[in-house]
Amino acid sequence: MLTTLRATAGRPPTDHTASGVLRLLLTLCGLTALLLTAATLVAAPARAADAPAASRPPTQAAHLADRLRENPVHITDQLPRAVPRSMAPDFARLAERTGVPTYVLVLPGQGGSVEDLLGAVHDRLGRDGLFVLLDESGVRKAAAYGVRAPAEAARTTTVFELPYDAGPLRSFERFVDVVAQGTEKAEARADAARESFREGNEPEEMYIGPADRRNQSFVTGIALTGVPLTILLLAPCVRRARRRFPRATPLRPAKGRTAKGRTAKGVAATGVAATGRPTSPRTAAGRSVLRRLLIPGLALATAAAIAVTAPLVFDQTKRGAAPLPGHEEMTARVERVAEGLAQDPVYVDPESPPVLDEAQLSRLHDRIERFGRSEGGGPVYVTVVPHLPEDESAGDEELFAAAVRSQLSKADGVGEADGVYVVADPLDGYIDVFNHGLRLDSLRLLFDVPEFISYGDDRSHEADDHLLGERLDALMTYLDESPRTDEPASSGEPARPVSPEAENSLPPLYATDFWPGLFVGAVAALLLLGLVAGVLGIVAAVLRRRTPPVLRTQALKLAAPAKPSEAYLRRTAGTELSAAADALAETDGAGWQDLALAWERFDAAMFLVDGDIEGLSSPGGPRTDPATLLAVIILARGARNALDGDTNDRCCAVNPLHGPSAGRRHVRVPAQGNRRRRLSLCPLCLDASTNAPHELPERMLTLPGPSGTRVPYDEPAGSPLSVLGDGINRLADKVRETSPAR
Repeated sequence: MLTTLRATAGRPPTDHTASGVLRLLLTLCGLTALLLTAATLVAAPARAADAPAASRPPTQAAHLADRLRENPVHITDQLPRAVPRSMAPDFARLAERTGVPTYVLVLPGQGGSVEDLLGAVHDRLGRDGLFVLLDESGVRKAAAYGVRAPAEAARTTTVFELPYDAGPLRSFERFVDVVAQGTEKAEARADAARESFREGNEPEEMYIGPADRRNQSFVTGIALTGVPLTILLLAPCVRRARRRFPRATPLRPAKGRTAKGRTAKGVAATGVAATGRPTSPRTAAGRSVLRRLLIPGLALATAAAIAVTAPLVFDQTKRGAAPLPGHEEMTARVERVAEGLAQDPVYVDPESPPVLDEAQLSRLHDRIERFGRSEGGGPVYVTVVPHLPEDESAGDEELFAAAVRSQLSKADGVGEADGVYVVADPLDGYIDVFNHGLRLDSLRLLFDVPEFISYGDDRSHEADDHLLGERLDALMTYLDESPRTDEPASSGEPARPVSPEAENSLPPLYATDFWPGLFVGAVAALLLLGLVAGVLGIVAAVLRRRTPPVLRTQALKLAAPAKPSEAYLRRTAGTELSAAADALAETDGAGWQDLALAWERFDAAMFLVDGDIEGLSSPGGPRTDPATLLAVIILARGARNALDGDTNDRCCAVNPLHGPSAGRRHVRVPAQGNRRRRLSLCPLCLDASTNAPHELPERMLTLPGPSGTRVPYDEPAGSPLSVLGDGINRLADKVRETSPAR
């Protein structure tokens, strides 16, 4: 070019000279454009190389290796609700029991990227030892480098021996215990745990949730009303049903001994003193009052026992194994992210798998810068961090963005940190956008962002990086094209999450479904009452068909035989004694005099059988002569009559089995002769003495005698029935006078 200039110097200008100069100028312009383009192309990688440290975060393995170099136990600040960082000393204390250098990482679940992470961390750290990776549920991966430790067997054992809610610390404790056993025992234990799990022996959960607590409250409410009401309602129902039940065999009373040494049964149940003497009417009435108060007292005591013991049985107070985190642990990650955003608008979590390369970061920075200079635009803050229910915001991206904005506004030189906050999750690939203070439609950013940007598509779901670089670039295009508003807008204040203390605590036992349980318990008690009453009614009907009931006094004259067998007398005596015992035990309306008279007659009947009611129906029991059996029947029936208010002291002299007398009359009783006797007669015999006197001798009661003979009931020598003509009370006195126990 210099030669050309010299050649033309001093010449007059020509047309060729002008055209050459023009070509020269065009050449210079082209060279300039080429140089500028080259400079631009070189500037991009140079800018990426000179980008701030926040734009070029260290690899995940390098970051974690640096943390382990500082402390062999590293707990992330992203799981404060499940694994607070204050638990690091507990993990360190357990790690010492392995017997080899142990490095512990507690990170959020890493998905499929966990397989090679421990190896990369080991290479970066440059130290041998046992490397253990845990997440919010327990031991996720373990590997031994340069040391002998059954890492995989120990991990397998924790998986199959512990429930999923055991927690990371308990899982690591089990892991350490298995490692300390040695390789051979650890592998055998792992095989046994795996086989047990395959057979269906899944470990039970250690903690319960709110639904389980509601069930416990419901059951407690049912028991607190159902059981006491059942006692109050069923006891009278059963007692009334027992009165309707016929007695095929006598009751089985409690055992004791009389003065003769025979078995004395039924004494305690019937109110007869152990000495053989009758209980006083005042004592009997007192016992009647106690019996009335027994059932209500038992129901009240049962309700109190249920109320006291239910909190001891359902003593769970926590929903999980996590301890309560402190305030610093709940704000650590937000402070870390805000500090990073103060230096660079894009913050990539160094503990998570890498999802953005340097070229994507550089382009994202350029797009953010251009949006900030655009009309109506402003700052854009991008956070690439995982969001889980165990983090400080309980997995709420909007709450996390608001907390980061609040913390960023406190940083020096930032001021009010208005802008668009983009929350990208490197684990699931979701993207959320929140506007704070820019002239953008906040609702449009919340609900109208294209699905490919917010949730991805099939391609992004299959990709390890979820195509976050491509989708964030599409988001910036969407922001550039978003319409501007006249005034700055905001997404609003998000709802505060539940505190860790409230989240991990269970509702009180006497709350939630406890109150409906009270109502259901009362209904259940009524239904049970109806069911039991129906069953007892059916049973009573069946028994009445199979066993004739104890006849009341009014029906005795129609059913009593004139020539009863000894078996009939024995069976009737046992049935009458049992009926009298039940009537005395359950009486609640008799007066003092009637009750005293009933006890005197019943005591006399018990004297005659030595208190052995059961022996009357037992084939091997002591033999009692027919006259004594008849006396027992008369006295037992007299006791029942006294309780019913019938104090008639005389019974039918023709046949005492007919019942009380209705009057006295001179009648000719023997079949031969004209001798008359003034006798007490029942209504039926009284009518017969007038209308058919010849029938009275046939009605005369006779008892089995020696060698199959029959004798009048009042003739056997030494029989107490000889005084029966003077009344039932005189018979009772005669029995007590002749009793050996007296």
